[in-house]
Amino acid sequence: MKAYVLHGIGDYRYEETEKPVAAAGSVLVHVRAAGICGSDIPRIYRTGAYSHPLIPGHEFAGEVVEVGEGVSSSLLGKRVGVFPLIPCRNCPECQKKQYEMCGKYSYLGSRTDGGFAEYVRVPEWNLIELPDSVTMEQAAMLEPMAVAVHAIRRIRPSGTDKIAVCGLGTIGLFTLMFLKEMGCQEIYAAGNKDFQKKMAYNIGIKEENFCDVRQEDFSKWLMDKTDGLGVNIFFDCVGKSDVLAQGIKSLAAGGRMMLVGNPASDIALEKSLYWKILRSQLQLTGTWNSSFTHEKTDDWNYVLACLEGKRVKPEKIITHRMTLESFMEGFEIMRNKKEDYVKIMMRNDE
Repeated sequence: MKAYVLHGIGDYRYEETEKPVAAAGSVLVHVRAAGICGSDIPRIYRTGAYSHPLIPGHEFAGEVVEVGEGVSSSLLGKRVGVFPLIPCRNCPECQKKQYEMCGKYSYLGSRTDGGFAEYVRVPEWNLIELPDSVTMEQAAMLEPMAVAVHAIRRIRPSGTDKIAVCGLGTIGLFTLMFLKEMGCQEIYAAGNKDFQKKMAYNIGIKEENFCDVRQEDFSKWLMDKTDGLGVNIFFDCVGKSDVLAQGIKSLAAGGRMMLVGNPASDIALEKSLYWKILRSQLQLTGTWNSSFTHEKTDDWNYVLACLEGKRVKPEKIITHRMTLESFMEGFEIMRNKKEDYVKIMMRNDE
């Protein structure tokens, strides 16, 4: 089969490689759509993976074309989304169905071969069947949508909370989208690009509720917008010291901060900000993944219900569509930042 194979840091090739087979308890998925995550870029070009060679890609969806021993043949031909984290299913967290906190997990696309290929082997447990109304492109974005939903559900916003979202990449934009879907009214967004502003407007953020951080200090801007009281909830979808500081400065007493952005370097905190956490009884919470338990109440089923009910339109954030053969251009766009992008999507309809 054809696949994008990472042989070492920066050694990334589109090439012919061995097609996997469905082992016991697993299936073979013909990948129909896959999106590039921001975390894929440093993995490919700067840090490498846990082992090489490796096929990256953890945001994908496709069709089951082969089943292994112990897997029902009724799955053949099914359209599926894929939860990329493979939990050990034995540790204390897994025993509580908190699989996203498993300490001995594997992961499609970073620890074992992922979806930037024609075919990928996936454990049956990691599949979620798709309703006919959900497109492959939408299903390939289930993972980042579920991450945004998990962050929102953990922070428990109310319809009256004043909420700020800083960082409008994929997760930040999906956070805005699902906050709107959940009925939150007073939402403020911060970005540093003109196209992010357009994306936010397209999702439903009011023009006067967007802060261009190239021109404004977000924390000061938020205090002005809230008559000096601050916001109740702040989502950090960036993962940098200055954004953490802005969030703490702009939170009202008793406020909550959700840390979602992957840190690119060490995070530092000034003494005065630490004191504010103590004296204003702020709550800082972190998350990095989503809940997937095969129950209707988990994050993935929530997102799937939203898609089926047409309550969200994730395709609004797709900026590039490419074939498998031309997909390398997408990685180069993100690495070199040579043009504006949010979600770069690969489609394989053959």
